[in-house]
Amino acid sequence: MDTTKSTGDDTTPEGDSEAVPRGGWRRFAMDTRPLRRPAYRRLWSSTVVTAVGSQLTAVAVPKQIYDITGSSAWVGYASLAGLLPMVIFALWGGAVADSVDRRTLLLVTNTGIAVTSVLFWVQAVTGLASVWVLMVLLAVQQAFFGLNSPARNASIARLVPAGELAAAAALGSTVMQLGLVAGPLLAGALIPVIGLAELYLIDALALCVTLWAVHKLPALPPLDSATTRRAGWREVAAGFRYIALHKVLLLSFLADIIAMVLGMPRALFPQLADTTYAPYGEGLALGLLFAAIPIGAVLGGLTSGTFSRSSRHGLMVILAVLAWGAAITGFGLSTSLWVAVAFLVAAGVADMVSMVFRGAILLSAATDEMRGRMQGVFTVVVAGGPRLADVLHGTAGSAFGARTAVAGGGLLVVAAVLLLATVTPALRRYRISGEERP
Repeated sequence: MDTTKSTGDDTTPEGDSEAVPRGGWRRFAMDTRPLRRPAYRRLWSSTVVTAVGSQLTAVAVPKQIYDITGSSAWVGYASLAGLLPMVIFALWGGAVADSVDRRTLLLVTNTGIAVTSVLFWVQAVTGLASVWVLMVLLAVQQAFFGLNSPARNASIARLVPAGELAAAAALGSTVMQLGLVAGPLLAGALIPVIGLAELYLIDALALCVTLWAVHKLPALPPLDSATTRRAGWREVAAGFRYIALHKVLLLSFLADIIAMVLGMPRALFPQLADTTYAPYGEGLALGLLFAAIPIGAVLGGLTSGTFSRSSRHGLMVILAVLAWGAAITGFGLSTSLWVAVAFLVAAGVADMVSMVFRGAILLSAATDEMRGRMQGVFTVVVAGGPRLADVLHGTAGSAFGARTAVAGGGLLVVAAVLLLATVTPALRRYRISGEERP
């Protein structure tokens, strides 16, 4: 257990994990206690900037590929080209994050991401129009992201006390979800005005702000720095063994896999917009369906004060996944677009609660020398689960119909997580003390 305490401006104050209770509406608003920590505030502020900037590139790349090829298949191939390196380097990056100064790793990887954004801009302004160049740049950028994400997330537990981990997870998840909403909307508004190339440049400039914020962080070397640790695939395997031996970590991953693989119906949104909700206008329906879950997640984050102070982290994950499954079931049964959107918004709120407490469990239940590897696996699960769901729901939708596939998936989520909670009680019993740091 990490019992070290820092001193100075960038530190976690002793015994200061609980603020004076808030009254009135403030008790329901976002829990901002972690922002009192200067180091965490810098890390979080860099996330605010890049959450939107990264989405500009996320929109620009598939748009440019489609403009060049006129084929949605090539857009799909590009997504796969980015997924594989992200998975590999997230797993390896977790081991690296456990063996080096995490601040240094963040500086190196953010620089790599910024350089690839500049190269995206260069190929666009020069009119290169090469799909293969775009796919290579995307693969490189996603590899840097895979290295960056475990170090960034694992650093949080060194910057805030245990009692504020859920609040910190809510703050980070909220700005990422805001980026998922605001980034594509901003990209759609800017493309006709300034063009694709400038979107890449804006992302690169935003990453410069991130580099400055990371540079101002304190050093984050391994706590057992006297021990030399490698960062090879043997260490990655050790991370998976660690998960297998620590039941609460394994169960938190399984809960997320159940929710995302069985209950994420986004692959069926186009079919539902074209059939069930066609009378409302296919374009309107499709836009609302895709936006509803992120909007719900943002609402959950903005009201995180209602739940982030709970010490029953495991139980909160179970309840959130149950709520997700129930909301997805309601969505599948809905014939009214507005009722369907309301259920998806509710699902987004539940997803935010689940993200908050799963993130807090990963930071609290793992020792510091393992946190990077846990975050690497977490990155892979978060990125890979919805893609597996696309395949599963797309196949089921074609075989049984879209609404049946969605409602059936939601019911399977409820049944599976109830079985998980009943058979293995370790997750529902897991709680955290706010008076010590893991």
